[in-house]
Amino acid sequence: MAKNVLVIGGGIIGLCSAYYLQKEGHNVTVIDKSDMTGGASYVNAGYLTPSHIVPLAAPGMILKGLRYMFNSASPFYMKPRLDADFLKWAWAFKKSATKQKVEKAMPIIKDINILSRELFEMLKSNGDLGDFHLERKGLLMFYQTEKERDHELKIAEKANFLGLEVNLLDENGIKKVEPNIKINAKGAIHYECDGHTTPTEFMERMKLYLQKTNVKVLKNEQVIDFEVSEGKIKSVKTDKANHFADEVVFAAGSWTSTMAKKLNIRLLLQAGKGYRIDVAAWTGITMPAILMEAKMAVTPMRGFTRFAGTMEFSGVNSIIRKERVAAIAKGAENFYEGLKIQQDDIANAQCGLRPVSPDGLPYIGRTSNLKNLIFATGHAMMGWSLGPITGKLVSEIISNEKTSLPLLPFSPDRKF
Repeated sequence: MAKNVLVIGGGIIGLCSAYYLQKEGHNVTVIDKSDMTGGASYVNAGYLTPSHIVPLAAPGMILKGLRYMFNSASPFYMKPRLDADFLKWAWAFKKSATKQKVEKAMPIIKDINILSRELFEMLKSNGDLGDFHLERKGLLMFYQTEKERDHELKIAEKANFLGLEVNLLDENGIKKVEPNIKINAKGAIHYECDGHTTPTEFMERMKLYLQKTNVKVLKNEQVIDFEVSEGKIKSVKTDKANHFADEVVFAAGSWTSTMAKKLNIRLLLQAGKGYRIDVAAWTGITMPAILMEAKMAVTPMRGFTRFAGTMEFSGVNSIIRKERVAAIAKGAENFYEGLKIQQDDIANAQCGLRPVSPDGLPYIGRTSNLKNLIFATGHAMMGWSLGPITGKLVSEIISNEKTSLPLLPFSPDRKF
């Protein structure tokens, strides 16, 4: 039976939810407070990452955060602040960052990433979005020190055990896969299971498709309040209208917890800011890579090369810290000999806010608080990679179908 579904949030999670919901015959409206041209869905590294099996909440991360707390140029930065929500989240993050919990999370992260990668490939093959950029070259983890090599080798062994394709490259191996530019690295671990895209292209094509299929996409519309009756959301009030729906999807990224508070739901979620520099000039880079010592990503996209990275916990804001952008440029130039990122490119850097749960797993599913509310947020650095599968799961939940994988690990009601 067709339902009227209101999706709050126009990033990749919200748009993919709308895509699969309309495929099931539902009447869908997407609301976003912005003009839907920027944010995390547009400035991310574009990776499809089954290889990223270790959640952010891993042993030692809190200590790193404390160590970096007073260095705003560091790759993992927590701005010192007395904020109750942040302190609760940080405590839950600390409790989640155990070896046992990480070991339990890894196969879950692998499985959901592989399903999403397959859905990206289906979106490419079915032609709905046209010929968008999608490549399966894998991901190179470049290292300059034995310390970083040994750390990543442990992860590679676990990834290989879980059935992912991993290959080790020496300096000659690097030259073969990346022949046009000299890499200042001792070697690389090649996760052949990964892919990459151009996010801006994908998002624009998805918006066009949704509009052609009669999905209402309402931009620059801010959610103000909710009318609740008999354990359900009856209407959503924005600064422009009242919207009535049978089902409501919260896919507003880092803003989701603020909306949830209006419904007396405490969702542990923090905004993790990331930055990107786009270089249109030819760089010679053809392979996606993580520069391990620099803690940053490099992606050859359609028409430009993207340099992205950092995780900054400083609240919900769009302030661009110049020292963090400069650190990305410096890190890239340190790994790629002869690369020089121009000041105009640095000045045009953008940022986006990634919604981060305490345990590194997203929130996907219904909540016991309200019968017709579904959460789809908290994906941290995997938001782009997990867009399609999250949208499909949301559609399966609302259509009362068997879900593509068990939802219990992603429950919005889970305890930390």
